[in-house]
Amino acid sequence: MKHTRAPIASTRLVAATRRLSRGLGLARSLVIYWRPGRQRGLQRLYADFIGPGDLTFDIGAHLGDRTAAFHGLGARVVALEPQPVLFNWLERLVGARQGITLLPCAAGAAPGEAELAVSEATPTVSTLAREWRQEIGERNPGFRKVRWEGRLRVPVTTLDALISDHGLPRFCKIDVEGFEAEVLAGLSRPIAGISVEFVAGALEVADRCVVRLAELGEYRFNVIAGEGRRFAWTTWRPPSATRDWLAAGADGLASGDLYARHIDDERDMEHATP
Repeated sequence: MKHTRAPIASTRLVAATRRLSRGLGLARSLVIYWRPGRQRGLQRLYADFIGPGDLTFDIGAHLGDRTAAFHGLGARVVALEPQPVLFNWLERLVGARQGITLLPCAAGAAPGEAELAVSEATPTVSTLAREWRQEIGERNPGFRKVRWEGRLRVPVTTLDALISDHGLPRFCKIDVEGFEAEVLAGLSRPIAGISVEFVAGALEVADRCVVRLAELGEYRFNVIAGEGRRFAWTTWRPPSATRDWLAAGADGLASGDLYARHIDDERDMEHATP
């Protein structure tokens, strides 16, 4: 009996530690993404892209702060979140709002299933991108203490499939921790407005996104640093200049979001000067 109790106790301790880590990670996310005043700032940002009645996609919805901002502007929202614990919270926070559709899945280049690596302490960086996960800690000091303890098999859809089921969105936000280019690989037509996250140490992912969008249509780009609300560039840049900026190190930014406007869209032409 003495030989069996120790492993059992150790297993229970590990499980309890993971539950505590998960709880702290969720609490941290709730404080960051649902703090007072945040929704007003997000709506001011997205009002330039989204209007009443527009359809939007939130790929990697996490706890739904962007979903709520889109909905607050009068848009319909299709939001994807593959992590079961986060999806349950997403349902609590925004699921009852009319015009919001929540889907417990990820997006990628092709439909099917994939392995999601889950970080209990920092659920925002759970990812489908295996190489990104293996290399980002060496390239970016902010990720050196991140651990991906869990593994989940999750369903994967594509942007094309979502468009077939729900319609063409006016705007699509993609924040999927190094998997952004794979998500865009599942898109075969331009969307008026798109944002993709970028992080230092993996700027090649953002570069691949720019290349893919340029294949789909004529886009102009701008950038927002970190969790800011203001665009860094006074004019929207073409793909070549955007790729040059990324290749030069993205001004040393630790992270941010790259925004793309499809300039063939009449509502965006005035904003998309080269």
